[in-house]
Amino acid sequence: MEIRKLTPDELSSALDLIWETFLQFEAPDYAAEGVQSFKAFLDDRSTIATLEFFGALDEGELLGVLAVNQGRRHICCFFVRAQQQKQGIGRKLWEYLLANSREECFTVHSSPYAVPVYHKLGFVDTGTEQVSDGIRYTPMKYTR
Repeated sequence: MEIRKLTPDELSSALDLIWETFLQFEAPDYAAEGVQSFKAFLDDRSTIATLEFFGALDEGELLGVLAVNQGRRHICCFFVRAQQQKQGIGRKLWEYLLANSREECFTVHSSPYAVPVYHKLGFVDTGTEQVSDGIRYTPMKYTR
């Protein structure tokens, strides 16, 4: 398996993976407004252009995506295909980010589904669950 920064040509595949996985695991926890808000975020090319995308690939197939902004300090998207979950792919993406960033502190607004995953990676809650534009999230941080 290869973990690396994705090229602009791979962005469409990354966004497709994010959307498909979101619909399967996240959308059931959200009101229609939240699903629409997330789709609008993915469709906003100017915002997407500000993010760095990292991917886990196996023989050219994209299995997982981690997208960050704010100088690699904030995780915006972190998704692994359903068939490949619980195989350590997310951890490998996270470890790649850690190894390739000088930041001491990382933040994320975790969906309800992903809170236990972030806890396993060493994140701690910094507040209680919130809702913004229909999207439910728990603010979390990781400090080296």
